[in-house]
Amino acid sequence: MSFESLGLAQPLLKAVSEAGYSTPTPIQLQAIPAVLAGGDLLAGAQTGTGKTAGFTLPLLHQLAARPAPQQRGRRPIRALILTPTRELAAQVEESVRTYGKYLPLTSMVMFGGVGMGPQVDRLRAGVDIVVATPGRLLDHHQQGTLDLSHVEHFVLDEADRMLDMGFIHDIRKVLALLPAKKQSLLFSATFSDEIKALAERLLDRPQVIEVARRNAAADTVLQKVHPVDRDRKKDLLVHLIQEHDWFQVLVFTRMKHAANRLAEHLNKSDITAMAIHGNKSQGARTRALGEFKAGTLRVLVATDIAARGIDIDQLPHVVNYELPNVPEDYVHRIGRTGRAGAQGEAISLVCVDEEGFLAGIEKLIKRSIPREVIPGFEPDPHAVAEPIQLGRRTLFGGAKPGGGNGGGGRSARPVPGSGGRGHHGPAHAAPGHHATNKPRGPRPAGGSGLSGGGKPAMGSRKPRDER
Repeated sequence: MSFESLGLAQPLLKAVSEAGYSTPTPIQLQAIPAVLAGGDLLAGAQTGTGKTAGFTLPLLHQLAARPAPQQRGRRPIRALILTPTRELAAQVEESVRTYGKYLPLTSMVMFGGVGMGPQVDRLRAGVDIVVATPGRLLDHHQQGTLDLSHVEHFVLDEADRMLDMGFIHDIRKVLALLPAKKQSLLFSATFSDEIKALAERLLDRPQVIEVARRNAAADTVLQKVHPVDRDRKKDLLVHLIQEHDWFQVLVFTRMKHAANRLAEHLNKSDITAMAIHGNKSQGARTRALGEFKAGTLRVLVATDIAARGIDIDQLPHVVNYELPNVPEDYVHRIGRTGRAGAQGEAISLVCVDEEGFLAGIEKLIKRSIPREVIPGFEPDPHAVAEPIQLGRRTLFGGAKPGGGNGGGGRSARPVPGSGGRGHHGPAHAAPGHHATNKPRGPRPAGGSGLSGGGKPAMGSRKPRDER
């Protein structure tokens, strides 16, 4: 089936064709007609399935089909897209501009870490579509610089990540600012109880769709574990990069300070590397991503949240310098490679402290990951597992294989991975995804489920760096 068969306006079809896409992905095939029909939508889809185009294309079509009303001589905001991170906001707004370039519509991105002045100027000039992070959007509202009373379409993207980052209170505040009558779309990688409660509050008799198998790694990703002692990981990573002449290596750590220390070690070893995380300025994060995508930066060391904006068609290497304590995060991490039919490689450096995390991952993906000891880096067979500090929490990931996640991590709640594009559909499309059985949608209930519950797994405090 082609995009022409979905009923999109000709200017959109032209933009999609020029972007190099001809065949919609499964999420696009289901979401685009659903959104064009005008009803609410609850969609289960990870980044990498083409979900961004699944909502931007039909939103653009609907906005272009109706003349923009004038509010005090300027265009009011008619569509609001809320995202959890700055990088994702910038990525989504770029998609809006790419597909809407032949339409008389305006858009802007709004996030923290940069001055409010230019954003205020854009708002004063009038804008049809705003893509924003919650904190900065509320900052503008508090200062009286934006009006959301004319919003006709609202999208909550990566809702599970929103809750995981503690944005539930901000989401409630945003919902209170929006008109009761609007089209609402909620996209999430999972349908947890918290997501269902949020959907009951936000959506009115939504259509429910879900595509792409969760908790499964692509067949095009070659996975491998290198057992190594914790204090030799840095040297092993240097050895692997130099020995195999790797370029464009995305390396994951659990914490910001670990990312900084690893990037410093790599640079001292004559391997160009930069770290990105929430404490980095927006300029530094943008520069690092730009150099990494261009291939001038050899290694990018990232935490899970900061890596959200990485969108590379054929990323060859992903390294788990530290295994995530949530098994689903492993799937999302390695899903950034092996796209569009290209072969990718996902390497995990695992010390005895992380054996329990590895067991949980293998249980989730229903397969054992091959282990290969690198000569010269053989782990001490008598090493004893030590607790892992993750912020204020102490994790015990040193359980023997078969012991789950070691009992010390937060509850296993899947979170979406990074964006990417395949060659079969717009923005973030990845081939090989197939529709799965649709889950039951949230039942219309008397309460929203949010008044007393709906607490995110990581607490309700909003990360300041994402404002």
